[in-house]
Amino acid sequence: MRNAITDVPGVLVGHATRIGDGALTGVTAVLFPPGSLSTVDVRGGAPATRDTAALDPRHGGREVPGVVLTGGSAYGLAAADGAARELGSFVPAAALFDLGRGGDFHARPGQDEGAEAVRNAGVEVAQGNVGAGTGALNATLKGGLGTASVALPSGVVVGAVAVLNAVGPSVDVGTGLPFATRLGLPDEFPAYQGDDLDAARTTGHAQPFNTVIGAIATNARLPHLFALANAAQDGLATAVRPAHGLTDGDTVFATSTGTHDADTDAVLAAARAVFARALVHGLFRAESVTTPWGHLAAYRELYPRTAATYRGN
Repeated sequence: MRNAITDVPGVLVGHATRIGDGALTGVTAVLFPPGSLSTVDVRGGAPATRDTAALDPRHGGREVPGVVLTGGSAYGLAAADGAARELGSFVPAAALFDLGRGGDFHARPGQDEGAEAVRNAGVEVAQGNVGAGTGALNATLKGGLGTASVALPSGVVVGAVAVLNAVGPSVDVGTGLPFATRLGLPDEFPAYQGDDLDAARTTGHAQPFNTVIGAIATNARLPHLFALANAAQDGLATAVRPAHGLTDGDTVFATSTGTHDADTDAVLAAARAVFARALVHGLFRAESVTTPWGHLAAYRELYPRTAATYRGN
């Protein structure tokens, strides 16, 4: 087990990352094995998505070769063209807002980045300032991409990849810990180590645009696949407070490879925790970035003593 979405057999993840020359953005492709069914749950008043109507949950899901998570806001949805070219099929996509965070508003992903992310797909999942998480922000902190998984006693695996790009904070300033650390596996996340919380309260300015995007996958057969995406959105709301607002475009793709019978309630409970844990990993793995617009401080910079005890995946 890698504690990654790729622990679900047949699921692969690849990134294309652009940093420098005004760019701070990227693309992540999540690929599924043949026969998998996918759907999507889109919440909030400001989504940027493509071909999500094809995954209408009223039809019980649809087979697609993968999904694209991208920076670049609506412009970045062009990355799905490159992914589709590589995969020979349409690819649904969701975008987050990171325009101009590297200095150049026009430095955003396109077809080349989408194709590159597909070509880079494998079982090892890089985290932090990579792929769609490259230009992500979380309130006043640098956000990032994270992944997590859990194996249930039945042989069912539930995994998630998520990009933390939210105006709502993920850290409880009273403890210095992300809200969702309580959902962690044994020894997965550190305990508070006594950092100076005042610095974290006053550093930076919250970004005005906020969207968390990601994917949840399982090998369980589920009677209602949309419930899996819905459960992941509940996990999002546990990790980010508030979520699903009028300026949010929170989008979660859900996929089942359908190879194992399962207790549906157990799978959904796991999905809530796994998606929230993936967002915590995205926060811990993010690195500080200095751009022409200023310094974007990461959690590990503002909470160094606690972050130093984080062992990662």
